[in-house]
Amino acid sequence: MNINMLPRPAVGAVVKHEDSFLLIRRKNPPSQNMWAIPGGKIKLGETLQQAAEREVWEETGITVRAGSPVLTFDLIERDTRGDIIFHYIIVDVLAEYISGNVSAGGDAREAVWAHKNELHKFNLNQITLDLFSDLTVCN
Repeated sequence: MNINMLPRPAVGAVVKHEDSFLLIRRKNPPSQNMWAIPGGKIKLGETLQQAAEREVWEETGITVRAGSPVLTFDLIERDTRGDIIFHYIIVDVLAEYISGNVSAGGDAREAVWAHKNELHKFNLNQITLDLFSDLTVCN
């Protein structure tokens, strides 16, 4: 078995500041050109929180303090023949905004603060939209 074909652990950071969420538009596959929360692969030896904090910094220039997991899901992308291209097991964590100004970098083509009333304008997957909806109802 090709080790590159095994599911990969990844993390996403849900960063809310005032009434907005931190979003990036992905530069590379998977989900290329789609809007998403910042995140990526967990490196060997990193905790979920360390990986989330690093990914947010690399992709947006924002410093956060990552906390507890709020959602776990599979991201599986297939080619036109149905063969698996990517399989990530993603753990989204809440993260508290600490400091910084948004500036796209790393795997982010763009990075923005998106007001909770404007999230529908972004090409977000339904899992992320549902999570944002749950979080805004709770807060």
